[in-house]
Amino acid sequence: MSNPQQLRYSKEHEWLSAAEEGVSTVGITEHAANALGDVVYAQLPEVGDTVTAGETCGELESTKSVSDLYSPVTGEVTASNQDVVDDPSLVNSAPFEGGWLFKVRVAEEPKDLLSADEYTEFSGN
Repeated sequence: MSNPQQLRYSKEHEWLSAAEEGVSTVGITEHAANALGDVVYAQLPEVGDTVTAGETCGELESTKSVSDLYSPVTGEVTASNQDVVDDPSLVNSAPFEGGWLFKVRVAEEPKDLLSADEYTEFSGN
């Protein structure tokens, strides 16, 4: 399992892309997707919602369990991935590509996000 170097990671196992025009993409890591098992339902924040770093903003349900989705940053949601709502298995099959969850206009990025190497050490993968 390889965590893309260009992303930042939270200790709640979400990833965050670098901001493009102030907007970053958020998803869950391959480690988290594997731990969840087959994702069968995704409740994502909606466009216009405000999310807060470290707070729940959605939910992923798998054949094993239900897991809260945490936002790694504070900001306003600008897009929600309807493809994941329609086909939640994208979270498992492409967590860093088509399985992204939402986009957010970042108001504040916490200082404790991890680099890919730090996240690999933290998660043990």
